Amino acid sequence: MPGILKERLFTPGPTPLLMEAQARTLTATLHHRTESFRQLMKETSEHLRYFYNTKNDVLIFSCSGTGAMEGAMANLVSPGERILVGTAGKFGERWLDLAKAYGIEPVKIEAPYGRPLPMEEFERQLQSSGPFRAVFVQATESSTGVSHDIQTLGRLVGKYPETALVVDAITGLGTTALEPDGWGLDVVIGGSQKALMVPPGLAFASVSEKAWKLIERSKSPRYYFDFAKERKNQAKGETSYTPATTLVVSLHAALEYIRRVGRENLIENAATLARATREAALALGLKLFAQGSPANALTALCAPDGWDSGAIVKEMRQRFGAIVANGQGTMKGKIFRLAHLGYYDMPDLFAVLAALEITLHKLGHKCELGAGVRAAQHVYLERCA
Repeated sequence: MPGILKERLFTPGPTPLLMEAQARTLTATLHHRTESFRQLMKETSEHLRYFYNTKNDVLIFSCSGTGAMEGAMANLVSPGERILVGTAGKFGERWLDLAKAYGIEPVKIEAPYGRPLPMEEFERQLQSSGPFRAVFVQATESSTGVSHDIQTLGRLVGKYPETALVVDAITGLGTTALEPDGWGLDVVIGGSQKALMVPPGLAFASVSEKAWKLIERSKSPRYYFDFAKERKNQAKGETSYTPATTLVVSLHAALEYIRRVGRENLIENAATLARATREAALALGLKLFAQGSPANALTALCAPDGWDSGAIVKEMRQRFGAIVANGQGTMKGKIFRLAHLGYYDMPDLFAVLAALEITLHKLGHKCELGAGVRAAQHVYLERCA
C-alpha cells in the first residue's frame, strides 16, 4: 500500500468543505450583538432564500438538522393532535420518535426501504382519516437513496387549509429541484453539512404564511426552538440566543459561491454525478438499492450476494482513504452509499469509482477494471460535452 493517503469524504453528510468558506472563518472575530454581524445575518438570510428558492422566512438555528425537525413538530402541533407521517427509512422514522416525545398521535404511511412513498395512500388518508394538523415527510431519504414525490404531495396537502406540509429537505436542498412557494411546502428543513459545503452545526427552516397562522395556535412547549421568537429577532439581523458565529460566516461565503455558480447548476451537478454513478455501478455488476425514484443526493448500492458491505467500506478507507457510508439500521452490512452533494465534481467521482473497482477486485468480485469509470465518462460526455 502507498505510504501517503489523503482522506476524502464521500458520505451524505458531513461533506467536503468549500475552501473559500473555511478560509473566511479563520479571520472571523465578529460579536453577535454588533452591527457588522447583524448585516451579515441579514445578507445570509437573503442568500438562504435564494438557495431555498422561496420568498418565505428562512430561520437559522445553531444545531443539527434534527433540532429544526423537532422545532417544526413543537411549533406546529399541540399534544393530542393527529399528524400524518411518511416513513421509508431511518429519517422518516425520526418523525415518529419526535411525535411520541411531544404526545402527538401519528398516522403512519410506510414504504419498504428502497421504495418511494405511495402518494395515493396520502390522498386516501387525507380524505378519509383527517383532520391532520400536519404531514411530515422527507424529500430525500438519505438512509436508502430514494427521493419522494414532494410536488404531488404539496398539491394534495394544499387542499386542506388547516394542514401544514413539513418537508425534511436536509439532503434534498441543492440536489433536487424544489419549489416551496409554488408547491405549497409550508416548512422546509435544511442543514449546513450537506449541499451547502460547510461544517455541521447549523439548521434552517423556511416557514410559509399558512404555517405561521397554524403556529399561533400550537400549545406545545418550546423555548430554544421558538419559531415566532426567532422570526422577530432574525428580521433585525439577530438571533434570540448566541449563534455559532464562525459557522454563519462560513455559510455566508458558501452561499455567495452558490449564487455565483447558480442554484440550478448546483442541482444539475448532483444529478449528473448520480446518473454517472448508477451507470458505473451497473457496469460493475452491482445492484441499485433504490427502486423507482433514485435520489440525486446519493446512490445506495447493494453489496454483492453473500458479502458484508462493511468489508467494502473498510477496504475503501484503508486502501484509498475514501470514506463511504455503510447502511443504517437493518440495512447495515447490506448496502453502501456514495454521496453526490456538496463540494464534489466529476474528477472526484472518477477517482472514487476507480478506487471502488480495485476494492471490488481485491475482495474477489469479478468485474472489468475501468468499466465503471468508462460508463461514468460516457454520462459526462452526453450531458456536459
